[in-house]
Amino acid sequence: MADAAAKSAVVLFAHGSRDARWREPVEAVARRMNELQPGVPVACAYLELVEPDLPTAAGRLIADGARALRVVPLFLGMGKHVREDLPQLVEALRAAHPEVAFSLVPAVGETAEVIDLLAQVALRH
Repeated sequence: MADAAAKSAVVLFAHGSRDARWREPVEAVARRMNELQPGVPVACAYLELVEPDLPTAAGRLIADGARALRVVPLFLGMGKHVREDLPQLVEALRAAHPEVAFSLVPAVGETAEVIDLLAQVALRH
């Protein structure tokens, strides 16, 4: 990765499920991101029940040269996992990879864009 932009990466973080189909929308977001910005590496990571977990996904991106990782929680709200578990996981990553800048953004479901889109979808049916 030659330039600064190529050294940034995104981890889409979701809960996980035993049902393999549950991953499909998460992976669809990653594919769409690649279509919109092909140069930005993106990986999916899961809290439980499915692989890869956050340390594994982040480790792969770091091994590929990422020096800045933005963790995006694909949760609708700020429950215990986003409020407590995820920050602890990110702190552990910071300790394990001090050369990497980690940022944690709010749960996507709390953004104005997603709230508006969900309202539009609900009104359309």
